[in-house]
Amino acid sequence: MAKLIIGSSEDNSNIFYASKFMAPDAFTYIEIKNRKIIVVNDLEFDRAKSQSAVDEVLSYSFYEKIARKRSSKAPTLIDVIIVVLRERNIKNLVVPDDFNISYADVLRKRGFRLKVKECPFFESREIKTAHEIDCIVKSQRATEDAVGKAIDFIKNSRVKAGFLYTTAGRQITSEMMKKMVNVELLKNGYIGNHTIVSCGKQSCEPHNLGSGPLTANEPIIFDVFPRDELTGYYADMTRTVVKGKAPAIIKKMHNAVLSAQETAFNLAKNGAKGNIIHANVVKTLKNAGFKTGKKAGKIQGFFHGTGHGLGLDVHEGPRLSKVNHVLKTGNVVTVEPGLYYPGIGGLRIEDLIVITDNGCVNLTKMPKKLEI
Repeated sequence: MAKLIIGSSEDNSNIFYASKFMAPDAFTYIEIKNRKIIVVNDLEFDRAKSQSAVDEVLSYSFYEKIARKRSSKAPTLIDVIIVVLRERNIKNLVVPDDFNISYADVLRKRGFRLKVKECPFFESREIKTAHEIDCIVKSQRATEDAVGKAIDFIKNSRVKAGFLYTTAGRQITSEMMKKMVNVELLKNGYIGNHTIVSCGKQSCEPHNLGSGPLTANEPIIFDVFPRDELTGYYADMTRTVVKGKAPAIIKKMHNAVLSAQETAFNLAKNGAKGNIIHANVVKTLKNAGFKTGKKAGKIQGFFHGTGHGLGLDVHEGPRLSKVNHVLKTGNVVTVEPGLYYPGIGGLRIEDLIVITDNGCVNLTKMPKKLEI
């Protein structure tokens, strides 16, 4: 049974993982008994031969000519791939769960048997190699540098009527800080998408990107998860800061979240269950006086997972959540407990760890200082 993936490696992490070839246009990956084949257009053919990590690179135009001879209609992409598959006597295919349904319909109509494999398509993706961990660490360092500069900028800001201003008198906004972070990342070859800088009541919604003026004495959440343009590997880090004096309840929330992180760090190791870690994180926060539930019809407290795997996707397996995922040596996962209370504010801290036989190693080096 052969594996089949069709897609652009800029958008499809599975095809990039398998081929190690980054291309903006869709191409085809076929794996037959551990032999890796890609079919690419003429524009990418020579580059694919020199840069990809496959056993064979085939010319799309060569097989397109064969397909054209066999039909009175102009061949589609899937017509061309069928020529390649039949040349190799392939009848049974395994495809990922996001495989194009129209391609699947044509393949089945032409007599191929398809089996859909749910995520992870490649189980080995969850176990990071030393090289992959190094790529992730480099992404994390770039993130720390960019966020650090933004936090220093806020630290040196002036407060006027509760709002933050630059030393030149310009009002500081969420948009300004997101731009600063993303530009710093871009300078070093990283792309920041959907960067979060949320303040005050916006910080109560974990994925609120943030907008408008930043204020003093309220939590400001930086959640940044860029991708390395060259290697494709992500980072993910969250820090919460307060310019000025943090209210007592925010300080208490910060300490509780730090304790919850330590709970996860102490439990994370090879063989540990993600749902057990998550349950203990929830318990730590509850014991610190922070309950989760609905109030006035709105959910508050800690209402998301403790963490998720990270690599060529910013969210991948395994999970630290209610789902029963077993951690294995080489997993890279986030640990990101948070607390969110309307009328008070939100607070989240996120680090990256790599699982080892006897514990975990924190890959994040940036301090977790609340007041700046």
